[in-house]
Amino acid sequence: MTEDLDALHTALVERLDTTPAIRDAFAAHPRHRFIPDMVWPDATGSPLYRSTDPGRWTRLVYSADAVTIQANDGGPGPRNEPSSSSSAPQVMADMIAAAGVGEGMRVLEIGTGTGWNAAILSTLVGAKGAVTSVEIDPGVAALARERLTGTGVTVHAVAAPPDGEVYDAVIATCAVTRIPSSWTAALRKGGVLVLPWSPHPAAHSTPIAALRHRGGSVSGRFVREGAFMRDRTQRPGDLPFPGLGRQPVPLEPLAVGSVELIGSGMMTPLLLMLPGVRLGTGMRPFQGRPGRIVWMGAGKAWAYLWPDGTVTGGGERALGEELAEAYRMLREAGLPGVGHFALEAGPDRGSYRVVCEAFDGYWEHAVSS
Repeated sequence: MTEDLDALHTALVERLDTTPAIRDAFAAHPRHRFIPDMVWPDATGSPLYRSTDPGRWTRLVYSADAVTIQANDGGPGPRNEPSSSSSAPQVMADMIAAAGVGEGMRVLEIGTGTGWNAAILSTLVGAKGAVTSVEIDPGVAALARERLTGTGVTVHAVAAPPDGEVYDAVIATCAVTRIPSSWTAALRKGGVLVLPWSPHPAAHSTPIAALRHRGGSVSGRFVREGAFMRDRTQRPGDLPFPGLGRQPVPLEPLAVGSVELIGSGMMTPLLLMLPGVRLGTGMRPFQGRPGRIVWMGAGKAWAYLWPDGTVTGGGERALGEELAEAYRMLREAGLPGVGHFALEAGPDRGSYRVVCEAFDGYWEHAVSS
């Protein structure tokens, strides 16, 4: 079985679209050596044990996806809400490339998880560099520390980076809406912070940005899509589905239906263009059977986009019109993806500006502390 696993890891590495140096670093650390024997493959039900179904465990480990290694912070729950995972390999490679990690660098990782990412970073920085990783969950940190034996990685079971230490690059493996000042304080001027960010704490989409430290501020482009679990200090709690139990009012239709919009790849750009709005997808009865809709919520205002392009909603804010205008701008600009957007965060971290180069637009996102 060890030979089979090693062969699967070799195949995984060969599939990565990245630089030779990053590919070699992945090759040095087989994924199966970092994934625990118990994982959580489904949103409900029991965990999967390697000894019970080794074939399924292996397929999960050597898929292209993330692998959940802890649910509900290690406790029970009605659903298996991921609270620690091994990120998707291609996402890891893209984040490492965006940070420009190389020989001799000092790198800080926020969120150790399995330790696999930290091990890969340790190979890239080499003997002259150093990797420090912080993990908020003591149990997760302890297991990762064991797996990282011999790599030179220092693991701290804390929520924030060590005081007074400065790094060439910071890579966060958890999503935030408010960038902690401790993260930017740990970054040297000119260094790069790579992190999943979204303007609303309840958003499922958390696109990844590479931000350069420019004195008091950080700014840079979004480099790819992402869907990361939240930093535990910034979870939004349970939020109601917008509009439930409220009388809908017909609004102006959109030029595109919900299913087409979801499949267009424009959901994340739209999220970035709609300050203060929760934007997501869900299922609602439509023409006698379940239909996939796009929903919006902001305070007491709400709107649903249906599969046929009709829009219903309510409240004082015209969310349907805002969605239609944002989509019109995207369509006229040729439907630019998330890579055409950039993020600017000032010193106070109370306001974040999203800029789109495709049509010279920007949006201010207010973020509460």
